[in-house]
Amino acid sequence: MSCNGCRVLRKGCSEDCMLRDCLTWIQNPQAQANATVFVTKFFGRATLMSFLSPVHPNQRSCLFQSLMYEAVGRTINPVNGAVGLLWTGKWQFCQLGVEQVLRGNGGALTALPDQLLGVDHDSSSIHHQ
Repeated sequence: MSCNGCRVLRKGCSEDCMLRDCLTWIQNPQAQANATVFVTKFFGRATLMSFLSPVHPNQRSCLFQSLMYEAVGRTINPVNGAVGLLWTGKWQFCQLGVEQVLRGNGGALTALPDQLLGVDHDSSSIHHQ
């Protein structure tokens, strides 16, 4: 039987499926499908598989989770991503974004306004003389 990742990507699933290992941290089958679609749309299917293939199977769920947070982070904070959200104390936005994706609302994620992210364009811009 196909795993939820392969099912949603309409890809053949085998006993040694890389996606099956990735989705173990997500309990709900529909949430597994939602996460797979979001991460695959962000990174691309071929790139996702190239990230996963060299990683030991028992570490793939950690990698997939990291990729999920980075994809959400880059969606809502395109310049600095998840690390920028963590650095500025706005990590809760990344967590809320991941929850949105798992519920199937990942398409509604957009970049947050600079004011909300605490970006000050005046102090961060480069002035040439």
